[in-house]
Amino acid sequence: MENYQKVRVEEKALAPAFPALPPDVIEMKVKDGSKIRNLMGFAIGRMEVAEVRQMVFSGSGRALGKTITCVEIMKRRVKDLHQITRIFYTPTEEIWEPIVPEVGLDPLTVKRNCPSICVLLSKDPLDATQAGYQAPGDYESMWIQELKTESKGPKRRKPAPGRGGKQLRGSTGRRGAPRKV
Repeated sequence: MENYQKVRVEEKALAPAFPALPPDVIEMKVKDGSKIRNLMGFAIGRMEVAEVRQMVFSGSGRALGKTITCVEIMKRRVKDLHQITRIFYTPTEEIWEPIVPEVGLDPLTVKRNCPSICVLLSKDPLDATQAGYQAPGDYESMWIQELKTESKGPKRRKPAPGRGGKQLRGSTGRRGAPRKV
């Protein structure tokens, strides 16, 4: 590939992940270089306004983790948000052309399927039968249940031999001296 240079990247347009949304819904497009602080400052400020009822976060490729982080921060800051998640692949084409065209190299087209995610957050109830739906507070109920089971007491484990447990050979303590009982 040292004889080629990338000319352009084309993303194929797909049908919208949420086609029935009103046109005034805010869409936060998270990129790999986006700063979470900047994204969340804008998004939380808009979501706390009474007129804004829904917001969509979308990201693809390396920005998937950052997109999910933004959604989780939003759900912690703005309570009682309903969520629908869509996961899909976005087809992309990279066009590479030879650096020196006289050599006789042909242009290359590299086709890739890039993982993508779109998350709809809404203050209003959404259709609970849709795939990817998460009701408000679902994530907290799981953690509360787990904390209750942990608070009943620590699990006791048998100490491993040679690590503070019973001595297996004889009744001698450290350095071969007999133990006082």
